[in-house]
Amino acid sequence: MNSSRIIGAIDNFKDLKILVIGDFILDAYYKGHVDRVSPEAPVPILDVDSKEFRLGGAANVARNLSELGAEAILCSVVGIDDPGKLSLDLMTQRGLTTLGIVKSAKRPTSVKTRLMSEHVQMLRMDEEITSDLSDQEESALLNSIVHLMDTHSPTAVVFEDYNKGVLTEVVIKKVIELSKARGIITAVDPKRQNFFTFAGVSLFKPNMKELKEGLNMPNLDATPVQLDKAFTALKEQMAVDVALFTLSADGVYITADSSSHHIGAIPRNIADVSGAGDTVIATATCALASGLNLEETAFLANLAGGWVCQFPGVVPITKDALKIETDKIL
Repeated sequence: MNSSRIIGAIDNFKDLKILVIGDFILDAYYKGHVDRVSPEAPVPILDVDSKEFRLGGAANVARNLSELGAEAILCSVVGIDDPGKLSLDLMTQRGLTTLGIVKSAKRPTSVKTRLMSEHVQMLRMDEEITSDLSDQEESALLNSIVHLMDTHSPTAVVFEDYNKGVLTEVVIKKVIELSKARGIITAVDPKRQNFFTFAGVSLFKPNMKELKEGLNMPNLDATPVQLDKAFTALKEQMAVDVALFTLSADGVYITADSSSHHIGAIPRNIADVSGAGDTVIATATCALASGLNLEETAFLANLAGGWVCQFPGVVPITKDALKIETDKIL
């Protein structure tokens, strides 16, 4: 692989317009220290020193894309509530447009709150509704997506599925249909519930757990023979063009009809794997949309996913960091 070619492609990410469609999550971190046990129950008391809020879920994918230089437009649903207002404020602060956000009076904003003591997570609390969007919410979201496709002519669409109800079967199938008709690249980081609904996407990026569950292959292992077998099943059942399998400590494996490539993980000091999948799908989509080949795409996605794992919490990759890492490795 040629570092100059890859770095040139990274510089060209600025020409990409990418819609991100999926579940919006607000990540909250209550950080402090524990010095005593509660007299009310045998549980530690966290003395909170600070609070921090970050964009999570599909919003984290959008932020990764933006930090890579692409124009990212998030299409999702938030509640008309304090977390929803905070979420929109955070998007604005991060330079993300809120044009694709639908506000719902009946659906609260999804919030995941983590209680942290000395960088150790003690507890996570989830506040959310995971049922499918109502017909009214679904219609509003689709109308917004169609309008943005008409006015912004996106290069690619990324589906980010966290099983929180935004990606209904109707939304998924309609967006894939619209994208195919317009020649737009589609990519997905799937979950089991909608696994086969994403038939026809350009780039399918499951991790091993999702792949085993989705294809009902519990004994699948991370060998090239087995992974090629899994891709054949995806091709036959879903007409997937390219599959990118994330293999945790074993790196990534990318495969299509033309070729397959395994890229091993780079040794790093791992602090937190949260959000790494978001970074991988964002980077891989940019790489493919910029004309990089399969091996180059897998290399960049693996590099970016590993880089963000060095930091606690959900953090995005940046264009400069990706260029520095590429130059360092190649």
